[in-house]
Amino acid sequence: MLRSLRVAALAMAATCTLLSGCDGTGEAKSAGSARAVSAPERVWTGKTPPEPLGPPNSAGRPTPLRSMPRVPSGDIHEVAPLTIARAAAEPMSGDDETAKNIKACRAIGQKACAVQAPHYRDLNGDGKDELLLAIETSGSWISLWAFTVKDGVITQILGVSERARSVELAGRDVIVWEPVDTGGYDLRRVFSWDERLQALNERVTEYVESGSDPKK
Repeated sequence: MLRSLRVAALAMAATCTLLSGCDGTGEAKSAGSARAVSAPERVWTGKTPPEPLGPPNSAGRPTPLRSMPRVPSGDIHEVAPLTIARAAAEPMSGDDETAKNIKACRAIGQKACAVQAPHYRDLNGDGKDELLLAIETSGSWISLWAFTVKDGVITQILGVSERARSVELAGRDVIVWEPVDTGGYDLRRVFSWDERLQALNERVTEYVESGSDPKK
């Protein structure tokens, strides 16, 4: 019986040590009230993200410029960029601002010419250059056009209007940076070759934090 009392006393002492909840006499004591659990407190709200974007828009299908002479070599460098731009603008209405600006241009590089300096890059991976043109319209809007030679016919493979701050070429991608009204963000559009459409298509449309645009 004595041995059983000793074991019980040792067990109580061990319990009190582990819980730190006994006084010197071995009696249990209160550890105080527990801290109330509270929700996280937001101290900096950060940037407000823009509204979610929908899926990228399709840039359309290839459009042959039938009024242009054939280019059997497939080398688009053989044809003046302004000549190509004028042929692409022919089906447009007479009051279209892009068409009017192209018609008013006498030579690329002149101050009054809205057609920007041409850029050449292999955009479809066939080993030959395509032509990329930008035509300024009102404000920061531009018409962005691209052309290739397909089976000897000059063919338009991109025709979009963008409120662009800058345009980049990265590999075979055409990247357009647009200003947005929500502070702290820029809109990035990436146009890439679509083998199924045989044209440049908008592959990526995303908001990125400001400062990612190297031209900004």
